[in-house]
Amino acid sequence: MADARSSEDASPDDDERRVERPIDEEYDFEEFGPAEMDRMSPEEWEAAFDPDSWITGVELLDRVEADLKGRIASRDVFAVLERFEGDTTALLAYSDEGYAIVYPDGSIEGEGTVLRDVKPSVALCSMDDYEVAEPPADWSLPDPEEVPEGSGDLGNKMLQLVAFGLLTAGVIAIGGAVLGAGGNAGVVVVLVGGVFLIVSVFLFLVVANARLSDRFRAVEYKNRLRSAGVRSADRPDFVPVENGELVPRAEGRERSE
Repeated sequence: MADARSSEDASPDDDERRVERPIDEEYDFEEFGPAEMDRMSPEEWEAAFDPDSWITGVELLDRVEADLKGRIASRDVFAVLERFEGDTTALLAYSDEGYAIVYPDGSIEGEGTVLRDVKPSVALCSMDDYEVAEPPADWSLPDPEEVPEGSGDLGNKMLQLVAFGLLTAGVIAIGGAVLGAGGNAGVVVVLVGGVFLIVSVFLFLVVANARLSDRFRAVEYKNRLRSAGVRSADRPDFVPVENGELVPRAEGRERSE
């Protein structure tokens, strides 16, 4: 079984021994993904992939753009995506927590969680064997004003119906015991009715808590969308765009691998 430690934790001797073994025995390239890429040492990367076979240029940007659109649509990546042409041809992805700029040569610069999320897409899309799925037409993040404040799911409604039924049964049981004959039977009925009332109150509290949690998450999500400038011309201040032009920071560029 392959060593699950990351390449950062592995010693140079470990890397040498791993490169000595056939790469195709160490990794399953039919199921190769970000986790396997993270495990590879630079020596293994050079041994496994011929740099001349990497996809670069406009084709790479097209593939990365399509891949990121699919990941944004599935909410695997939280980012706004923009394409720049002209003096600086590049792909820009940004959110309220960082940004990433992908260049035609496969280099990438940025910061924060977006950079971490974009790196695997760039590395995978540079491989000819990696098939990029066609993104859906409506792939972008939603408009903050269109995000509902509550889920309104069927589960909450069912719990409410059960709680209301138990509450009704409890009230009828206790009322019948009080108005009817006493004795041991009446005590049992009162106890059962009390249990029904307690359970119904508990279920109502569960539903109320779920609705408050949904509303809180919706508000937080809306705030993140607004901070990221979704459906807005305002980008976060740290995104390197001035007067509608991308301003590269060459000192922060690195290869995606």
